[in-house]
Amino acid sequence: MQYINLNKKRGFTLIEIMVVVVILGILAILIVPNIVGKVDEARVTKAKADIATLESGLDLYRLDSGIYPSTEQGLQALEVKPTITPIPMNWKGPYQKRLPNDPWGEPYQYRNPGTHGNIDIFSFGPNGLAAQDETGYISNWDSK
Repeated sequence: MQYINLNKKRGFTLIEIMVVVVILGILAILIVPNIVGKVDEARVTKAKADIATLESGLDLYRLDSGIYPSTEQGLQALEVKPTITPIPMNWKGPYQKRLPNDPWGEPYQYRNPGTHGNIDIFSFGPNGLAAQDETGYISNWDSK
């Protein structure tokens, strides 16, 4: 019969733990910068997709009503029929189930008439500030 020594303690040595920590550190240094950049790119891509969806909804609104909503009516005209002039006669909405916020948590901005086309839909972008020269904006005029 074999005698089993239950008093033998097994575990990791300090050197083994330090090697694992160094390897994890090296992996973090290589991977984290790539992931951080992708998150920002994904937010910009989402904002552009949201703006394209809002623009499509506004185009449907214009097809039914003959005009785009005014700046005062705003993007809310896609969800509920406007009660301020010009009130659309053939409103067949809602054209948008709910208005999304941009990926940074702020509402999308809307102008009619736009300074870059018929209508302007834009986000102030990651810094959330209205820049004087409109750089950093994510907008529907970027794609035109």
